[in-house]
Amino acid sequence: MLPLNSIVAVYETQKDAEVGVRDLRLVGFDLKKVSIRGREHEAGEHVAGCYNVCGRMKYWGARGGFWNDLWRLLIGAAWFVIPGIGRVLIAGPLTVWVVGALREPVIEDLSALGAGLHAISIPKASIRRYESAIKMHKLLLVAHGSTQEVLKSREILRSSRPEEIDVHFVDEEVHCAA
Repeated sequence: MLPLNSIVAVYETQKDAEVGVRDLRLVGFDLKKVSIRGREHEAGEHVAGCYNVCGRMKYWGARGGFWNDLWRLLIGAAWFVIPGIGRVLIAGPLTVWVVGALREPVIEDLSALGAGLHAISIPKASIRRYESAIKMHKLLLVAHGSTQEVLKSREILRSSRPEEIDVHFVDEEVHCAA
């Protein structure tokens, strides 16, 4: 387990999640410490897929513009089909933690996405709420850093209208909800 102080903001809309990332960038928050994860809407009759062109990951789907912009801004890109959840996209360092979780045995009924969050010390009860949010097509913004960085980011993210903001402190094993 990688002990990291983290903040998780749950967004109902893509626009609000974009505002959250933009606001963090404007105050100089290190975007190498920011991830977004969400579930794509079902394709139905539409094409959905990923490809790599000139070293950049590209996504073709209902939220293609959103994910392609994030993948240019944040380090790390992934597109998975997770049993029980569906098509899930990730931008940022959470990509590495989810891939790492896929290599390890499943942790007490957590999906690979949940195991990726557990790898950075987010409690299982919170992970289950976040997995439910993803199933309802909500977006998660996950950031990590020092206690001061996480607390400052909570204040910044409040203006982007998240449905929920949770701060997870590793050192104190304290969970703060905003």
